[in-house]
Amino acid sequence: MQVTPCQISLFLCLLSCAASFGTRYTPDWASLDSRPLPEWYDEVKFGIFVHWGVFSVPAFGSEWFWWYWKASLKFEYILFMVKNYPIGFRYADFAPDFHARFFDPDEWAEIFEASGAKYVVLTSKHHEGFTNWGSPTSWNWNSVDNGPHRDLVGDLGAAIRKRSLHYGLYHSLYEWFNPIYLSDKRSGFKTQDFVEKKAMPELYDLVKRYEPDLIWSDGDWEAPDTYWNSTGFLAWLYNDSPVKDVVVTNDRWGAGCYCKHGGYYNCADKFTPGHLPNHKWEKCQSVDTISWGYRRNMKLSELMDLPSIIKDMVKVVALGGNYLLNIGPTADGIIAPVFEERLRGIGAWLKVNGEAIYGTKPWRVQAENATVPVWYTSKRSTVYAIFTSNPMQNSFKLLTPKTSHNTMVTLLGNPEPLKWAPLQTSGLIVLLPDLHLTPAEAWTLQLDKVA
Repeated sequence: MQVTPCQISLFLCLLSCAASFGTRYTPDWASLDSRPLPEWYDEVKFGIFVHWGVFSVPAFGSEWFWWYWKASLKFEYILFMVKNYPIGFRYADFAPDFHARFFDPDEWAEIFEASGAKYVVLTSKHHEGFTNWGSPTSWNWNSVDNGPHRDLVGDLGAAIRKRSLHYGLYHSLYEWFNPIYLSDKRSGFKTQDFVEKKAMPELYDLVKRYEPDLIWSDGDWEAPDTYWNSTGFLAWLYNDSPVKDVVVTNDRWGAGCYCKHGGYYNCADKFTPGHLPNHKWEKCQSVDTISWGYRRNMKLSELMDLPSIIKDMVKVVALGGNYLLNIGPTADGIIAPVFEERLRGIGAWLKVNGEAIYGTKPWRVQAENATVPVWYTSKRSTVYAIFTSNPMQNSFKLLTPKTSHNTMVTLLGNPEPLKWAPLQTSGLIVLLPDLHLTPAEAWTLQLDKVA
């Protein structure tokens, strides 16, 4: 029987797929770092980060309230407690007031979907150790036994997935004042009681119970990955867990892992590289520039406005990153109107300009500054030039694209092709229409058939 080229190609494809599905990862970084990043993550580009916990009750200063009050002994935190709470009041006494009485997970999910975000990451447990689900290793310091008396992780996850968004979970490995962790720390991390009794059982429980698409690890930096048994957990996650084929992880798995090991790289909070990295990365940024958790004492001047958020996101995507934007809900489960307004504003901009963001790749040149600063993205044969300030003139110059007689230029949101002329060596000058007013103060030119 004669074998056709088509049959040979099909056989090779099936062989390649079988090899991919059959890959087993060993608990070492050389093997784990070789795992391809699931494609969905690079496609989605934009996500929402949610910091919510007992720290949302004092809602003062920062989500690090307990640490600044009791460990750093910061004067403003001590004064806040002296003025507002009785002598002997403990941090644990805040927990009953983390009641989330107005928490409507469907309402949150609608806001997140309206923002244009494609994934949501919730704090399952921050450094305070309080878990937002009924963790069997966190007796009475969890949202089922205390405070809301409900499974916050599960409730939000169900609402998020009804809207076909990806659901991720933030998890802090360490806990500031957990006596078992502090005992391990005093031993120079030669003992691993906290890892064996608390940190790892919680991670396995989260994965098996909620099947997250993403695990955002944190709180790792005081000890090496060998203390945390990170590589053992990740090998199980990639080989045998219920989410082994879709789960994405970050790089916070032990001291020295940042920007080096894991799935995609965070490197540091609010990290933005100065050039195009050779590895997938994510910038986490908070609307409130002072805190990740909700603050009752926040000021409007301390919040990112919509144009600055869009400008930040566009730069991140042009440099190949994902943009994870944080908001902190109140203790009673409300997303503050100012945060909702920002999120809906992003969504309105993405409805017009989203094709220049979702599913794009970095172009051969990421930015230029001719008429006004421009960031480039690309998708197959199309290039997008996003400008985040109004040029205040009708002629618009782009120096980088190489045109041909077939080149077509359009402004997203405007169906009519734009008139243009080539420049002498490369680039073009475009005749812009009157730009429609947008609160985001950003517009996109679509360039087809350019090089």
